[in-house]
Amino acid sequence: MDGATALIKTLEAHGVEYIFGYSGGAVLPIFDALITSGTKIKFIQVRHEQGAAHIADGYARASGKPGVVLVTSGPGAGNVVTGLMTAHMDSVPLVVISGQQITPMLGLDAFQEADTFNITMPVVKHNYLVRHTGDLPRVVIEAFHLATTGRPGPVLIDIPKDVSSGPFHGSLQPALDLPAYTPVPKPDHAQIKRIATAWSQAKRPVILAGHGVLIAGAEQQLQTLAEATDTPVTTTLLGKGVLPETHRLSLGMLGMHGTAYANKAMVECDFLLNIGSRFDDRIVGKPSQFCKDAFIAHIDIDASELNKIITADVPVHADAKEALVTLLQATKPTRHTAWNTHLDAYRQKYPLHYEPDKRGLTMQAVIDAVYRLTGGDAIVTTDVGQHQMWAAQFYKTGRPNRWISSGAGTMGFGFPAAIGAQFAKPQATVLAIVGDGGFQMTLFELATAVINQLPVKIIILNNHYLGMIRQWQELFFDNHESGSDLVGNPDFVKLAEAYGAAGFHIQAPDELETKLAAAFAVTGRPTIINVEVVKTDNVFPMIPPGAPLEDMIIEPPTTKLAKPTGST
Repeated sequence: MDGATALIKTLEAHGVEYIFGYSGGAVLPIFDALITSGTKIKFIQVRHEQGAAHIADGYARASGKPGVVLVTSGPGAGNVVTGLMTAHMDSVPLVVISGQQITPMLGLDAFQEADTFNITMPVVKHNYLVRHTGDLPRVVIEAFHLATTGRPGPVLIDIPKDVSSGPFHGSLQPALDLPAYTPVPKPDHAQIKRIATAWSQAKRPVILAGHGVLIAGAEQQLQTLAEATDTPVTTTLLGKGVLPETHRLSLGMLGMHGTAYANKAMVECDFLLNIGSRFDDRIVGKPSQFCKDAFIAHIDIDASELNKIITADVPVHADAKEALVTLLQATKPTRHTAWNTHLDAYRQKYPLHYEPDKRGLTMQAVIDAVYRLTGGDAIVTTDVGQHQMWAAQFYKTGRPNRWISSGAGTMGFGFPAAIGAQFAKPQATVLAIVGDGGFQMTLFELATAVINQLPVKIIILNNHYLGMIRQWQELFFDNHESGSDLVGNPDFVKLAEAYGAAGFHIQAPDELETKLAAAFAVTGRPTIINVEVVKTDNVFPMIPPGAPLEDMIIEPPTTKLAKPTGST
């Protein structure tokens, strides 16, 4: 057999059911092997390599299995970089296979050649340039192991055309030999005991749960521990669903646009257990003032995240599930009735709410209607921006891995990620809640969804702006709308029909529920639901960038705000 056939057979041995990608000259031997090798792997033709990466990402998050991408050399591999960056930031397992010029032409600026290895190095967990055909099975085995263990992430395999087309001699099942790679450290029992002791003395404890808990499959252990210790739980954006958001101990999401009661709990707590979250700037605000009066314990599988932003009293390098199991054994049942009653008062005083707007539909009203229509039992994907924050606030996540959003802040992620999630969970209701800006970055994947008869619902919250940019310009830059007005948006219903999808247009509150019901009744093809919403609404609560959590703005300010000092 040739190298391409060996590659496909090794992928099949790893249980790969889908490869998402786009063809090209440097990968022709691999595409040929998809036909001649007799594989059962299904190749899904996309319309752009960025779309392939995001589709594989959504598939991975919804299924728990690594997503696989196949693209050609040079520009093809370059188009995948945004998807690699997103998966790398959000700790998502991908294996991306890129074609490359033949080895004698490397470094000579040949047709469609690029130094993919060095271009992608900052945005992958690991990458390879394969120079010998016989190495292909070993590299694939290593790539899957690296992508899925420890802190997951994308791994890229760059394969020159003469390597994929060359004769293969060797084993299709070489032994895995990575002696220096120890991805799952055991929790230090002495450190765990220190955490348990501090917890037992706390009067106002809080658990901060991040994406790492979901990756570890430790949501049940987290809930058991929270209930046993009567400790409220707040989550990061990507941690939504680790505890049902309707649970009595759930505080919802914290941070820049988190719930007021979650942020107030962080300000007032005397003990914080952060497990599986990297203390990113969106939840910390001003590091020097973050939980300054609290005992902080931080558990993370990635040692580089410990003491990077916040110095913990007890840092623990461990897998979230193993650490939680150990903590369960070390802690004793207790009650924090006064603390939870205090936080309940904040829930009553500062609820997430919205008022009818005489200017038209608000994003909050649309998301709330969708939540009620689906019973909260859909897989929801988003891009980044106002729609993302309101969806995080008003679409309560009740189960793990039903919320798929871009923590990296990638516009164009939501719709293709929904396609991937629908491939992973064909019987599930999958919603892409997107803005009119982000949707237009990858809308061409409508062809992919139509061809594969995927019933994805694409809810475009259309305010004809880059909404979050406009909000910042209003609040911090004297309302100078520079580069945020999306004048020239297409007719999204006609666009849907042009691709063979269904299309609905909603512009008045009194037609919202009936048209949503009609749109959700469509089967066998994607549906675009274009909702004209209030153009200049703002997301609150809000913590200005670089400001401490104490400076949270709960309602629209009546005075001019200073320009932010933190990250955008």
